[in-house]
Amino acid sequence: MKARSEVFVPEASPSSSLPDELFLVQVEEGDAAPHTTLSFSRSPTVLLTFAANRFTRAASRIYQERYGIGAMDWRMLVMLTREPGATISRSSEVIGIDKAAVSRSVQRLRKLRLVSQGELQANGRSRGLKLTQKGHALHERILREALDRQKKLLKGFSPEETTMLCDMLTRFLHNLEDLQKNLVEPDEA
Repeated sequence: MKARSEVFVPEASPSSSLPDELFLVQVEEGDAAPHTTLSFSRSPTVLLTFAANRFTRAASRIYQERYGIGAMDWRMLVMLTREPGATISRSSEVIGIDKAAVSRSVQRLRKLRLVSQGELQANGRSRGLKLTQKGHALHERILREALDRQKKLLKGFSPEETTMLCDMLTRFLHNLEDLQKNLVEPDEA
């Protein structure tokens, strides 16, 4: 299959001022009619997904080799440093990962004695989580490395561009929240 430089030019989506052709490419496959699909280089959602997947895979490998934890575990160390006492539910909401993955991470971190559980919350089901002294020490060690890797990833970006990128990603996340709120589950339709 070969992607061509020409793009399909449909009308702009009614819910957006961005024209669809900005994100699309036509792909030819032998004698078959060309197919229109997302561009790998001009679709922000595709690029963001590719970047996030590659970053997480690389980070996970490094964290596992050097510290014996995965990328999800690192996210939880950061989460519990920022919000000591957060529950699995709260952590899931903030990080944007399902509760089962957060729960598995918490179990791994508890086994490593990096996280402890507090008393039951008012709902009688949830327990607040907090880092142990060992958890805080590991967080500090990884933080230095994470900051260094982040600076390398942002090589060539000015402080203003970095701030702009963060602002854009924050807007993107807010739009994603709005999109999720407006989705109707198939059973509810």
